[in-house]
Amino acid sequence: MICELYYWPGIQGRGEFVRLALEDAGAEYVDIALVPEAEGGGVPALERFLEGENVERPPFAPPFLRAGRQLIGQTANILLFLGGRLRLAPRDAASKLWTHQLQLTISDFIIEIHDTHHPLGGDLYYEEQKPAAKRRTKEFLANRLQKVLGYFERVVQRNPAGGPGIVGTRITYVDLSMAQVIAGLRYAFPLFSRKLLRACPRLRALHDEVFARSRIKRYVASGRRVALNNDDIFRRYPELDE
Repeated sequence: MICELYYWPGIQGRGEFVRLALEDAGAEYVDIALVPEAEGGGVPALERFLEGENVERPPFAPPFLRAGRQLIGQTANILLFLGGRLRLAPRDAASKLWTHQLQLTISDFIIEIHDTHHPLGGDLYYEEQKPAAKRRTKEFLANRLQKVLGYFERVVQRNPAGGPGIVGTRITYVDLSMAQVIAGLRYAFPLFSRKLLRACPRLRALHDEVFARSRIKRYVASGRRVALNNDDIFRRYPELDE
């Protein structure tokens, strides 16, 4: 089965967490964001599913994955579906649920990261909410960022299997996602994240291991990975990184 991944063109966003899993597993898939509109890709392809009257179970928003007759939305849900099929999740039920739980925690964390630069609403420009963004980011950097990264650092440390990642003895999709979060934080808050990650050696090592994996390295070098930019979840505003 060749899956189709649907996401907004021009940004990594939440779609990148799914891409990393597909790329690491060497899965065949079509990234609809990279397909020209004239060939059935891009934003019109998204809208056909989001607004189409003939879609029985329409997703609310991208990313969503088309796998045969199934249309699966929500990043954590997509990764739950792909995990076992791509050998990126543990086999036993308890560990599968634990991996999914951690991915949901990452999903919540991503919302907090996004809201540093858009605390009043996604429909407003950053420039329209800069004072609120500075206040929100100050609290995030002083409290929430340290708390969440500290939690994941402890989870890695307490992995009873002693593996290189967060769960079990092998890299899983939640490891790929956490590495992506660290990469995004280093882009958005280079000064503050460098200080904070000094206390998280296991997370730093996890990031390095993930991006050193052969298929991930090829993906990053291929040109298909969109660069982080200020239309994305992780945005670099120097005035916020203080």
